[in-house]
Amino acid sequence: MSSVQEDFPATVPDQPELVSCTREGDLVTLRIERPDVLNCLSFPTLKRFRTLLAELAGDLSVRCVLITGAGEKAFCAGADLKERRTMPVDLVPEFVRNIRALMDDVEALPQPTIAVVNGFAFGGGTELMLACDLRVAADDARFGLTEVTLAIIPGAGGTQRLPRLVGKSRAKDLILTGRRVDATEAHSMGLVNRVCPSAELHDEARALAAQIAANGPVAVRAAKRAVDQGTEAPLEAGLAIEADCYAEVIPTQDRLEALAAFAEKRKPEFQGR
Repeated sequence: MSSVQEDFPATVPDQPELVSCTREGDLVTLRIERPDVLNCLSFPTLKRFRTLLAELAGDLSVRCVLITGAGEKAFCAGADLKERRTMPVDLVPEFVRNIRALMDDVEALPQPTIAVVNGFAFGGGTELMLACDLRVAADDARFGLTEVTLAIIPGAGGTQRLPRLVGKSRAKDLILTGRRVDATEAHSMGLVNRVCPSAELHDEARALAAQIAANGPVAVRAAKRAVDQGTEAPLEAGLAIEADCYAEVIPTQDRLEALAAFAEKRKPEFQGR
């Protein structure tokens, strides 16, 4: 993520207003600020988003990152098709590479990520939430990898992340038909972790983030890495990855603090070291 600026054509402006970054204690919220176009992803939006992710990756005082969209209608509608219609043909591969890189950047963050899905998430919007570690959705949210209805395929990780999350057969059902599912069906298949009334969405997501942030941050990052790297490896290799991640937490001050807090019957105060 260190070469984000070099990944974009020089003509793509840096527009900070497209994606906001707000911090409350050790939690950060990234919000796509394009409700008028259903929070779709344009070239400048991708550039701003990836720049913020690169900055967050190096700030380990942040313990959890929430990702959402402005307004109530949409989490993210995917690629900005109006921009794509007027985009020079030679720039299309660059756009696709960067939208795919955005999802990779989200997945690669050392801190846990939570997609806070308000409204609908179609195409790249579903791919964005798939790149997050956890997904909390409003009960009126809608989901779908709808690319085949536009005569293309999911190109930002959807064909790979969805089957790993819900299984190959369910993934094919969604991808090959392009059909959309509601929050109830999404929850039943494991596409989202939690569903709540839309009025309670952000409180529910922040409560989940706070629960994660209350734990030892070095351990949380190590556990995330063990799961991400180990589950795609053979069991023996995965167990070795787990052992390496466990070895990282043994010498930490947080582990000693946890033991002391247990003995003293108090809440531990983790410092992330």
